[in-house]
Amino acid sequence: MPSLKTLRNRINSVKSTQKITSAMKMVAAAKLRRAQAQAEAARPYTVRMGEMMAALAASEKGNPNASPLLVGNGRSQTHLIVAVTADRGLAGAFNANVIRAVRAEVKVLQAQGKAVKIFALGRKGNDALRRDMKDLIAGTKNFVGKKAVSFADAEDVARELIRGFRAGEYDVVKMVYNHFQNVMVQRVTGQPLIPAAIPTANDNVTEHNYEVEPDDGTLLDRLLPRNLAVQVYCALLENSAGFYASQMTAMDSATRNAGEMIKKLTLNYNRARQANITKELIEIISGAEAV
Repeated sequence: MPSLKTLRNRINSVKSTQKITSAMKMVAAAKLRRAQAQAEAARPYTVRMGEMMAALAASEKGNPNASPLLVGNGRSQTHLIVAVTADRGLAGAFNANVIRAVRAEVKVLQAQGKAVKIFALGRKGNDALRRDMKDLIAGTKNFVGKKAVSFADAEDVARELIRGFRAGEYDVVKMVYNHFQNVMVQRVTGQPLIPAAIPTANDNVTEHNYEVEPDDGTLLDRLLPRNLAVQVYCALLENSAGFYASQMTAMDSATRNAGEMIKKLTLNYNRARQANITKELIEIISGAEAV
């Protein structure tokens, strides 16, 4: 059995850890409220814009002059997967779920004979994927040191994705991120970016007839890069809300587990202390009887 001093040190150590996890839980809860509000506020605009892009893509599908950003370049040999993760850990399986989904997607595409590249958007994803897929990493970006992600950051990412697509570095772009559903659930989601998702007959999507002025090309040249930035920005907001929710849940579990460990260690400490007292009393009584 460990000594009393060892048990006291372990109890004090666990209590210190419990204070840290409790503080991190409260900080994550405070940041979650703001991140959740931002993510929910961005959803209607993002969904409506995505529907409009899907409708345009469906209507432009047979047009030989349609923008490649909308309908693709006619090839699907090289795929780029944008893996959106957090820059920090201590959030349970939040980052691991996205990394696992990306690895599974890479294996499926490679089994089909496709070439795959990865753009790691977030430090944790970059660190994890470089361990076994270093050769597939085509780019990386993180937001370490920034209090919040801005739309300008999403525009920078969108410009980089568009540059690589127009340069012929890849033919299809898909984004994988955690979609925030509630505090307990963050669902890993795959979002096609280039080309836009085209609705099928089973999607029950209402067809729209748009009258464009001055012409389709001028509008789409302005609208498509912005739509891509909006989709990336929405994913970053969803990712941020999901991260704080997952971190709050993880720190709550860690705090409760630390409390249980303190109870067990305290019980062991009291038993050891009682055993030492009993031993000392026996020694005193035995010495007294010997006299």
